[in-house]
Amino acid sequence: MENFDDMDRQILRLLQTDSTIPLEAIATQLSVSVNTCWRRVRRLEETGIIRGRVAICDPDKVGIGQTVFVAVKTSDHSSAWLNKFAKTVTAIPEVVEFYRMAGDVDYMLKIAVSSVADYDRVYKSLISKIEVADVSATFAMECLKNTTELPV
Repeated sequence: MENFDDMDRQILRLLQTDSTIPLEAIATQLSVSVNTCWRRVRRLEETGIIRGRVAICDPDKVGIGQTVFVAVKTSDHSSAWLNKFAKTVTAIPEVVEFYRMAGDVDYMLKIAVSSVADYDRVYKSLISKIEVADVSATFAMECLKNTTELPV
């Protein structure tokens, strides 16, 4: 974004910590007018730097405390296969992150489920809809850091 400056970074740091912080509080911390702050936040939203504002749930408290990282390899690297795979994966609500990778693994999924049995249900659903060469799951034992805050 053109004219992305330190004030924008400060606003993002504050909003990433608490998106419910009032504009008045941000303006006070940055020593600017509320109107200036409002225009900056609106511009960050309009340019897509701020993609949305969400509530972050505690996975354990909502019964989805098992995180599974799934590495997928394929022998078909056609755009048709990728489109079908992406459509299939993005339709699975338990898949909370989905990446195309460089290296030995073609795709990496982060899946949030309630249990190993719940993961097995997701796995069976996935492989019934699309052909893959290999699927390897790694179960997280403990989350040591999890943040949505980018180091702006």
